[in-house]
Amino acid sequence: MELVVVLVGAALVAIGGIAAVYVLGMRSRSPFVIGPLVRLQRAVINPRQLRSAGKPGAYASIIRHVGRTSGKAYETPVGVVPTEDGFLIGLVYGSGTNWLRNVLACGSATIVHEGQTYAVDRPEIVPMRMVGARFGASDQRGFRLLGVDRALRLHRMGPVEAARRAA
Repeated sequence: MELVVVLVGAALVAIGGIAAVYVLGMRSRSPFVIGPLVRLQRAVINPRQLRSAGKPGAYASIIRHVGRTSGKAYETPVGVVPTEDGFLIGLVYGSGTNWLRNVLACGSATIVHEGQTYAVDRPEIVPMRMVGARFGASDQRGFRLLGVDRALRLHRMGPVEAARRAA
């Protein structure tokens, strides 16, 4: 019995240590923490999340973007918040992610949210303090915990702009 208590205690300490490293690594934007997380996200989490992303009721939406150098089309699940004229996306992994760099380089993308597809353009990184209140309470708590201080603002294109972009 004593051995079980020691093992459970050791497991709890290890889990607490891992959680502390994760939070501190995310807050400091450590490449030693973010790099493996991004690789895990890309290889395991994103493919599973894409099965439901963008559909009505799904937590994640999809951002469709084009590679800056490859020209290849990509789909990435992201958490979006609709605004009057577009969408906001909290930049949990900072501004170095490939999907964000692709959208900024192209100047446009497509968002699939709640079963609807929207052409978006004029991406801009904005301070979270300006837009944070638009996110849900649990997202706001998570952003504070992880030190997320920026968001991406995207503007919905009108029909004429979207047609021009498609041509």
